Amino acid sequence: MAAITASMVAELRAKTDAPMMECKKALTEADGNMEKAEELLRVKLGNKAGKAASRITAEGVVSSYIDGTTGALLEINCETDFVTKNDSFLALANAAVELVAKHNPADVAALGALAYSQDGFGPTLEDVRKGLIGKIGENMSFRRFKRFSGGNKLAAYLHGTRIGVVVEFDGDDAAARDTAMHVAAMKPVALTSADVPADLIEKERSVAAAKAEEDRKAAEAAGKPAQSAEIVAKRIEGGVQKYLKEVSLFNQPFVKNDKQSVEQMLKAANTTVKAFTLYVVGEGIEKKVDDFAAEVAAQVAAAKASA
Repeated sequence: MAAITASMVAELRAKTDAPMMECKKALTEADGNMEKAEELLRVKLGNKAGKAASRITAEGVVSSYIDGTTGALLEINCETDFVTKNDSFLALANAAVELVAKHNPADVAALGALAYSQDGFGPTLEDVRKGLIGKIGENMSFRRFKRFSGGNKLAAYLHGTRIGVVVEFDGDDAAARDTAMHVAAMKPVALTSADVPADLIEKERSVAAAKAEEDRKAAEAAGKPAQSAEIVAKRIEGGVQKYLKEVSLFNQPFVKNDKQSVEQMLKAANTTVKAFTLYVVGEGIEKKVDDFAAEVAAQVAAAKASA
């Protein structure tokens, strides 16, 4: 039997994008024959992994893991909502977030290098990911994760599988979980007004200024006197302050009792929230919009050209 070297495995993996162990198995079965091994992999995986690698992954799930004061939140993406209900995909998501919590990888590449086996694929998480791409037939990727280990208590809330929140706190567990549910529903961007990022504040100030200018032009067209620069400046600043209250967690009306703010609810429960992390699946990813008519027309044109 031919000796299967690491370079042979690497070459086959580069050709097929199949998991390392699957490449080694195929080469062993093919007695070192590269072409035969490639055919064996195509039979087993259908050459799916390589073709899927460039497709947009805007669907997916958020998973969480907490063990005492250590925990993690992770987003893994796929191409369609159908795959988010696949047991193997969900097992991969749950395993990955636990690996983040237990091993503290520096980034997605380091996460993929951690030891893990599933569904006959391995020995690393990345090998399992690539193997499942071939098995399921869709691209999937680990997008982001955050690990928590600062000594604070942790509360997690998942709204279905698309929204995940982890709250770092001291105090009452129920109040912290209610806060996590509130974050999932209201999506604040910061704990307090002072914590809202400067770029968001400037964007809101620009919007308020543009609105004030529209109102000035409308008043001018109607023959009404224009407001003074001082009044306009106050209106703009008032709009900014209103925005800050709307997007800061402590200032928001509590979803379970809108007669009190989140800050008031927490104070009544003798609970202090130190930080929160919110993940929404696909947030910021540009989804592909398929134009079926254009696709059919392109196929017809290609067929005519080849005729």
